Amino acid sequence: MNFVADLHIHSYLSRATSKQMNLENLYKWAQLKGITVIGTGDFTHPKWYAELQDKLEPAEPGLFRLKEEFCVEADREVPDSCRSTVRFVLSAEISTIYRKNDGTRKIHSIILAPDLPAAGKLNAALQEVGNLKADGRPILGLDCKLLLQKALDASPDNVLIPAHIWTPHFSVFGAASGFDSLEDCFDELTPQIFALETGLSSDPPMNWTLSQLDDYVLVSNSDAHSPSKLAREANLFSCELSYYEMMRALREKDQQGFLGTLEFFPEEGKYHYDGHRACKVCLTPEETRAHEGRCPQCGRSVTIGVMHRVSALADRQKGFRTKHAFGFESLIPLVEILSEIHGVGVGSKKVTNAYMQLLERFGSELFILRSLPVKELEQGATLLLAQAIQKVRDRQISVSPGYDGEYGRVQVFEPEERQAGNVQLSLF
Repeated sequence: MNFVADLHIHSYLSRATSKQMNLENLYKWAQLKGITVIGTGDFTHPKWYAELQDKLEPAEPGLFRLKEEFCVEADREVPDSCRSTVRFVLSAEISTIYRKNDGTRKIHSIILAPDLPAAGKLNAALQEVGNLKADGRPILGLDCKLLLQKALDASPDNVLIPAHIWTPHFSVFGAASGFDSLEDCFDELTPQIFALETGLSSDPPMNWTLSQLDDYVLVSNSDAHSPSKLAREANLFSCELSYYEMMRALREKDQQGFLGTLEFFPEEGKYHYDGHRACKVCLTPEETRAHEGRCPQCGRSVTIGVMHRVSALADRQKGFRTKHAFGFESLIPLVEILSEIHGVGVGSKKVTNAYMQLLERFGSELFILRSLPVKELEQGATLLLAQAIQKVRDRQISVSPGYDGEYGRVQVFEPEERQAGNVQLSLF
C-alpha cells in the first residue's frame, strides 16, 4: 500500500514544544494532514514512555495504534473526508555533545525502535549516561558512535538515522559542530547507517552533489514541535504496513517500497543561507567568503548555513542526479498559501476556518496539495487558490532565503497577481 510517514517529531515534553503534542492530537492531526505512520517522538522520557505504554497497543508488526478509548474525542474533530488509518512508530531524538578529534561535536540523532522492550532497554542504558527526565530530547555526553552501539545492543532492529544532517549547530555535517564524512563520526560502525535526514534547509538535489552520500537513502521528516507543522516534510512508502518492511525498503534502497520524500522548498528553511539575524544580514556563500565570514554590519562571525556547507563538501556540479535517486516533491503548507491569499497570519481565525472548510470538502491537506485536480478546486473553492496550488506544483514560486534561525519567506503570487485574484475571495 502507498502511505505517508513522518518519523521525526516531538512530544509536549520537549523544550519549546506545544502542549498540544500529545497522542490524541497526533492521532487527530495525522488524519487531517494525510499521514498514515507517525513517530511518537521522545520515547526516552520516562513520563512519555509511560504514556506510550498506557495509550498505545500493538498493531501491524513493529507499529502501534491508539487505544479505542483515546480515539473517541479526537475522532469528533476529524471530518469524514479525512478519516483514515493512523499508526505510531516508536521514535526519539537524542542530542550528543562530546569531544572527538580535538573538536567539540554536537550531533542530533533519530532512534527508531520496533517495540517497547527494545525502547525500554535503550532507555535503561542511556539513563546511566545522563538525565532522561530533563527534556524529551535529552542531551547526553556520549560519543555518537557509542549511542549507535547502545541502540544496537538494545535491539538489532533499532535504527539510528543522523538528524537534519546539515543544520549548523547540531548535526553530523553542521558547520559549527560536525564532521566532513560519516566515517569520521561513526568509524567502524558506519555500515550500520543506511539513511540520512536532509532537514528543512536542504533537499535531495543539494545532497546529490556529494558522491559520499550515494550509498544512503535520503529521508525527510517534519521535526514538528506543534501539530500544525506535521508533514511539512515526510516520506512516501509503497510497502506492507510494517516497521520491518519500512526499514527493509530503506536499507535495501528498494525503489518499489520507498518512493521518495515530500520536501520544504529548502530556501524556506531557517538555515539555508549564511547570515547574522541580529543585524538582519543574509549572505550567499560567495558573499560570506568575500567578507571573510564576518557580518558586514557589526563585524561578528556569521552563522554558516546549509548551502555553504553543501558547496564546501560537494564534489559534483549543481544539477547532477544520481543514477538511483529517489523522487521528491516540494510543497508549501496549505495554511501558508491561505495566509498569502487572505493577507493575514497563518494562525488567524480566517485562515483556520478556510483550512478546515477545505479539508471538510476535499480531504486531507496532503491530498489537496498533491493530488486534488485543480479543476475541482476551481469549482469548489476559488480560482486564486487553484492557481496557487498549480503554481506550487509547477515550482513557480519565489522564496527569500532563510538564515541564522530565520525562516525564509515564500511568495506564490506577485502583488499584481494577488490583487487581480482578490475579487474571487468573496466566493470562498
